[in-house]
Amino acid sequence: MAKLGKRARAAQEIFGNATNVSVEDAVALIKKAASAKFDETVEIAMNLGVDPRHADQMVRGVVQLPNGTGKTVRVAVFARGAKADEAKAAGADIVGAEDLMETIMGGKIEFDRCIATPDLMPLVGRLGKILGPRNLMPNPKVGTVTMDVKTAVEAAKGGEVQFKVEKAGVIHGGVGKVSFDAEKLAQNIRAFVDAVNKAKPAGAKGAYLKKVSLSSTMGPGVSVDLSSATAN
Repeated sequence: MAKLGKRARAAQEIFGNATNVSVEDAVALIKKAASAKFDETVEIAMNLGVDPRHADQMVRGVVQLPNGTGKTVRVAVFARGAKADEAKAAGADIVGAEDLMETIMGGKIEFDRCIATPDLMPLVGRLGKILGPRNLMPNPKVGTVTMDVKTAVEAAKGGEVQFKVEKAGVIHGGVGKVSFDAEKLAQNIRAFVDAVNKAKPAGAKGAYLKKVSLSSTMGPGVSVDLSSATAN
């Protein structure tokens, strides 16, 4: 069995056998154990009772975290003319059409969110094999295919988080930084869980929300009591 490093041993001592704790207790443990030289992200993992191989059990959506993510989000927008100007004025980092498509096809992807006006989706569609696996493909269901590019850009910059269930029925997401106030982290966590609950698909059978775990980027995880995670 591999030996634990100094940091891992220290975190393990802090966490002990903690399990199914309240959101507040989980946040306190994570903040206490965080020891990286950078501001770690607080991450949430949710195990859902769905099989995303079936279309009626796919879970995806978007949530506006009340206290933001603490992360600088780089936004690319496919738009022309007045809508391109609108995107730039709203703070988009990259704006273009055919030129942006060629840049992406050349392997240069320097953005975290991609937004497109509906008229440019035939162009963006050619990038499906590149953007799709990276979860960057614009989608009207999460508000990234829209004529209201100003609102979409501002939302992306202001703490909006997209989520999509993975093959194993798990959703991952960042809900803030370790440096955040404990209360603000708790608010973000509950907002994320609430959004995933509201996105419950029609085909979900039995228990939908099975487990919620929290961790920091470099730290161990701890399971959270479901009643605490879903409390208003």
